[in-house]
Amino acid sequence: MTAAVAGRLRPADLGRVASVGLRTRKLRAGLSALGIAIGVASIVAVLGLSSSSQAGLLAEIDRLGTNQLTVTNGQDLLGKTAELPKAAPRMISRIGPVTTVEDTGTTKANAYRSPHIPSINTNAISVQAASLGLPATIGTSLAHGRYLNAATANEPVAVLGAAAASRLGIGRIYPGERIWVGGQWFYVIGILNPATLAPEIDASVLVGFPAAEQGEQHRLAEELHADVGLGGAERAA
Repeated sequence: MTAAVAGRLRPADLGRVASVGLRTRKLRAGLSALGIAIGVASIVAVLGLSSSSQAGLLAEIDRLGTNQLTVTNGQDLLGKTAELPKAAPRMISRIGPVTTVEDTGTTKANAYRSPHIPSINTNAISVQAASLGLPATIGTSLAHGRYLNAATANEPVAVLGAAAASRLGIGRIYPGERIWVGGQWFYVIGILNPATLAPEIDASVLVGFPAAEQGEQHRLAEELHADVGLGGAERAA
């Protein structure tokens, strides 16, 4: 009795056996190949879109800048709003890594298109005093006109944020364009583009610090005059 010897397929025979399914079921093989191709193409497209979106987002972040910090008022031990000292911007600018410092200050004034607008219709527009280099620091620019300078910061002159200009119905700057701010006319000389890093500026009317201080003194003088007049009327009555 002799033992059987296990046979082996030659490479050519192995290739023919392996391709039986492909040769006998050509439609199924073609559809399988098409499905694999579509799947691979879809994965490549999705990964490409993701990489493109990521690159666009990183480019926008680089353009806007990621090193901006905003210092705002906190609260004291009694829960009241604390006030930053006037020397705060100069103190912050002396910190080593800080490159530029610009500041804004809130006012109690409101801005209207004309003095005939009811005082209650503020359109959520705030009036802020602003330093002269603010646009570059917050990553925005002028859409129309020009920004405040050392001369106009002392005068009743204003620059509008993008949202404030829209709410006031001012799309462009024309000679003599003016708005009613804090009981007096302020001439509009510029409109800012949207400030992505400082959205609160969009809904603001920006004036110079000296002009804001003069306007505040004017408002206080008017209130004092009204109080004196009211007292005289009461005494006369």
